Amino acid sequence: MSFTSFYFLCFYACILIIYYLIPAKLQWVFLLVSSIAYYLLSGNGILILYPLAACLTAYAGIFVMGRTSDGRKRRTALVFVILLLIGSLFVLKYVNFGINTINGVMGILGWKQNVISGFHFLIPLGISFYTFSILGYVIDVYNQIAEPQKNFFKMALYGMYFPAILFGPVLRYREDGEQFFQPHPFDYKQVTFGFQRMLWGFFKTLVISERMNLVVNTVYDNYLGYSGVYIWIATICYAFQLYTNFSGGMDIALGISQTFGLKLPENFERPFFAKTISEYWRRWHITLGVWMREYVFYPLLRTQVFSKLGRKCKEKFGKKRGKQLTTFAAMFILWFTVGIWHGGDWKFVIGSGLLHWFYIVMGELLNPVYGRIMQKCRINSDGWFVNGWRVLRTFLLANIGFVFFRADSTAAACHMLASAFCVGNIGVLFDGSLFLLGLDFIEFTIAAVSLLILFAVSLLQQKEGVRERIARKNIVIRWGIWYALLFYVILLGYYGPGYSAVEFIYQGF
Repeated sequence: MSFTSFYFLCFYACILIIYYLIPAKLQWVFLLVSSIAYYLLSGNGILILYPLAACLTAYAGIFVMGRTSDGRKRRTALVFVILLLIGSLFVLKYVNFGINTINGVMGILGWKQNVISGFHFLIPLGISFYTFSILGYVIDVYNQIAEPQKNFFKMALYGMYFPAILFGPVLRYREDGEQFFQPHPFDYKQVTFGFQRMLWGFFKTLVISERMNLVVNTVYDNYLGYSGVYIWIATICYAFQLYTNFSGGMDIALGISQTFGLKLPENFERPFFAKTISEYWRRWHITLGVWMREYVFYPLLRTQVFSKLGRKCKEKFGKKRGKQLTTFAAMFILWFTVGIWHGGDWKFVIGSGLLHWFYIVMGELLNPVYGRIMQKCRINSDGWFVNGWRVLRTFLLANIGFVFFRADSTAAACHMLASAFCVGNIGVLFDGSLFLLGLDFIEFTIAAVSLLILFAVSLLQQKEGVRERIARKNIVIRWGIWYALLFYVILLGYYGPGYSAVEFIYQGF
């Protein structure tokens, strides 16, 4: 049940009304019932057994940890939970990745392929999101930085909270968990701010993302028929489609939560304004990055293997360079994990993982050279021109990764990139050919104006929250702005009977 569907809005409206009519102490119970109902109404109801089993597994592990101080028993419980949660995630999402990789290697070696047949599983909604949220909580309990939850139903609400189950954010219990079980009396400001956040999310998804999707599908679904500038245009459109789709969905999820009096962590901070790839990933899918650093990267560096590797590298290459090489090795595993999280295919491993590892490593190695060049040329490294170039460079590098993310396969992505860099057909920008890619002149103009609105709001957000700024205006201007946005979405959004809106891209992760 998509957040942009009429049925979901009716579902949500009923929940919100009942939420504030029932006794405050029962609000968390009602949210749990609503989350279960959402899952049952969103497809194959039997799939609810997966998140319930994940919550039950985590609860059992936490129960054991809370009842004993024996280090061995606590470690056994932790390993038990990790194996079951990660094991189920691997089987459901990645077993075919392993099979296809084996078959690919066999093909390269000239052996008979397809010795192992692929498996097909029904994958529950948001499996990666709820698995990571729950697993992070269990690890925190093991490390004694979070209190064990003694009520299974509260544990289930934390793991299955419906606005966050589609595409996150990845929650951390020690920061976000307890608020779910506290009473939340009606707060006019929080409810109206939540509605406003939701409206902004609808603007992103229905007005911008849906239009970008038409251009992207036209080129990527027939990539052999397009080359050069067409590839760049479609890829840039995909960058904005993915951003507005994912961040717009997050706006809706966070807005819904705010109307319930809940504050979920932000997942985006204007990533296309980043000056480096490292900064880009601190702004894009923030909660995933935090999770990966806390539960993959830092633990890796503390293992005996990396401790020994660090000592050997320092002995051979010196303290500074040795530490850097050890960090790069741990980062390789980190970025492989980030890539495989996005999907069981080498195009995700490359486009969302190892390519960005390469960018960051090269940036670290070349940064001193870059600094010396800037100094010798007497260029202000913090000037507006240099910063503008850095933003543009980072955006273009990220777009190369987006080609892999969106293409049908790694081979298709490589073909498209070769065509994009080798074919010089810049004339299509001026001969009207762009209006044959799924958007006519009027639709293209609507998309361009909408992107300008998004850009202007993003600039304003760098200084202060836009909703807070609008709230200080007089009532005529204040509500005039929000009604104008509402009618903009109603009149220009893609939705309604007969129209199949594109699914939220990240909801299957």
